[in-house]
Amino acid sequence: MALPGPEVEKQEKQAPAEPGLGRAQQSWWCLVSYLCFYGFMAQMRPGESFITPYLLGPSKNFTQKQVTNEITPVLSYSYLAVLVPVFLLTDYLRYKPVLLLQALSYVAVWLLLLLGASVLHMQFMEFFFSVSMAARIAYSSYLFALVPPAHYQRVAGYSRASVLLGVFTSSVLGQLLVTTGRMPFSTLNYISLAFLIFSLVLTLFLKRPKRSLFFNRAAPARAGAAPSELDRMTPGHGQPAGGTPAAWRDSALARLLRELGRTVRQPQLRLWSLWWVFNSAGYYLIVYYVHILWNVVNPTTDTARVYNGGADAASTLLGAVTSFAAGFVRIRWALWGKLVVALVTALQAGLVFLMYETRDIWLCYAAFVLFRGSYQFLVPVATSSSTSCTSWCSLLPTSWRPCWWACATFDGAATNPCRRPRS
Repeated sequence: MALPGPEVEKQEKQAPAEPGLGRAQQSWWCLVSYLCFYGFMAQMRPGESFITPYLLGPSKNFTQKQVTNEITPVLSYSYLAVLVPVFLLTDYLRYKPVLLLQALSYVAVWLLLLLGASVLHMQFMEFFFSVSMAARIAYSSYLFALVPPAHYQRVAGYSRASVLLGVFTSSVLGQLLVTTGRMPFSTLNYISLAFLIFSLVLTLFLKRPKRSLFFNRAAPARAGAAPSELDRMTPGHGQPAGGTPAAWRDSALARLLRELGRTVRQPQLRLWSLWWVFNSAGYYLIVYYVHILWNVVNPTTDTARVYNGGADAASTLLGAVTSFAAGFVRIRWALWGKLVVALVTALQAGLVFLMYETRDIWLCYAAFVLFRGSYQFLVPVATSSSTSCTSWCSLLPTSWRPCWWACATFDGAATNPCRRPRS
């Protein structure tokens, strides 16, 4: 009979740790599953694709001039105003309160949409819509605070898939209820409100993380203990506290400003940041006003012939496919990035011009679907290319992406004009 060797003793010592590790992994996988389900349900707003026809229809009876010049512009300007404060509050309040704020804002949007009767009510509706849009960053940041960093990329893919699936399902459901069920837009909005109240209830059961990247950093690690991922991302533990120069140099804001100063001098980062800023400005301008354009091209009073939900569903599906395909494109972006950006931007410009000129609603729908798909193709490329050429990646490969995204989105919102579409 062989005596137990060192390898057998090592296995025996490691055996008791396996059940605990399995329970911990199962715990955060349950959290991820719940968060993905929440992300799916939060997108279930089947009436969203038909808000503009609803406002212009007999239920609200607003004029096209009121919707174009007095109601819709509030969304752009209020989004610009709340984006950065919401981004900072997301980290300071540790994500969950901002997710709750987003859910409450969505409920407020549909309550005002259903019960409001004046332009002022609709302007408040657009304001709450902008708050809910600005709070989207809390969902992606929330993931990083809960799951192990080694699994963040996979979990981020799951969450994005759940959101896109929710948008697609919502658009298809809305279109089927309008086209086949001939459901009034008001009833569709009541259904949307019910889904949003349910997602608000789901938000209450989300776990609130104990740490965040900027304002709620981890306590200093014990001597001899291996630093955690957030510890490596937030250096400076054990440095002088208070208002000393050393404490200021190690603060999150100072480190952020230093990194920004270094990275803006890199050509690859400048290219994709500028693309993100200006292309996002044009993208959101089209998305905000395209429903008004569709109503101009197809001014029908028959709700069953309004296919806005189908166009949104098709564009979401194509956007998901192109985003997924972008991860498999093997191109030397440092060499060919400018050419690809120029070609895709030229394609987008041609599609926008086609939407403006055509009198065929189906051609207008198709151009919009291709426009959104081309934008979604370059979004993951811009994100990965920008973050890969910064020194952030060696320190925090994915957690600072929401920060870069918020800065670029803020610039895109700032350059987003509110102009009147053709009438």
